[in-house]
Amino acid sequence: MNKRDFIKTGVVGVLGAMSLPTFSRSRLLRRGGTEFVIPELPYAYDALEPYIDKETMEIHHQKHHAGYASKLNAALKAEGVTVESAWDLLKEASKYSSAIVNNAGGYINHKLFWKCLSPNGGGVPGGEIAKLIDLNFGSFENFKDQFGKAAKTLFGSGWAWLILQENKLKVITTANQDNPVMDTLPKDSNGKTLLCIDVWEHAYYLKYQNRRADYVDAFWNVVNWEFANMKLAKIAKG
Repeated sequence: MNKRDFIKTGVVGVLGAMSLPTFSRSRLLRRGGTEFVIPELPYAYDALEPYIDKETMEIHHQKHHAGYASKLNAALKAEGVTVESAWDLLKEASKYSSAIVNNAGGYINHKLFWKCLSPNGGGVPGGEIAKLIDLNFGSFENFKDQFGKAAKTLFGSGWAWLILQENKLKVITTANQDNPVMDTLPKDSNGKTLLCIDVWEHAYYLKYQNRRADYVDAFWNVVNWEFANMKLAKIAKG
């Protein structure tokens, strides 16, 4: 068995053996075409301090995220588009205008990002995500270095992602508000999202100014490994 087959077999085995907790599907747009709304955060705005400050979280959530939702609603109304899930807009991004796709990406990416953070997060991962990280990257430190480098060196605004692609974990970056499920991205950037970090300046500039690297390093103190494991469980359940 070659290395590629070994990795593929190992990942499938890990996913297949996982216990599957209940993972409720959150509809991003209610049936009937009512408006997208931003979710309440699952923690207080100051809960991630000192790593991410209260003022940044308030502005990021109430202004930036809310702005994407508002502009998405306006674009959908102007173009006469009604969908059940914002994910559908991204999966078929080639069918829609840039106004819809860009704002749908901003809306969804931020919903994911809030869940990737936790005041009880950080540290070394456990569970199935830890097994897959070791299998695909050799060690957590190797993964941390690769993910951190991707986030720190991405030119301009965008996101760094941990995705599952063809039963293998992979680190990628996307520009602006692109998301790995979009059909307009190269195939080597497509996959199922597990974790992400927002490296737009509005995510860190109030506290870290131009020191993006410090912000990325701080991320490891609040990263939500439980969410990554829940995402894996959802994928394994199909």
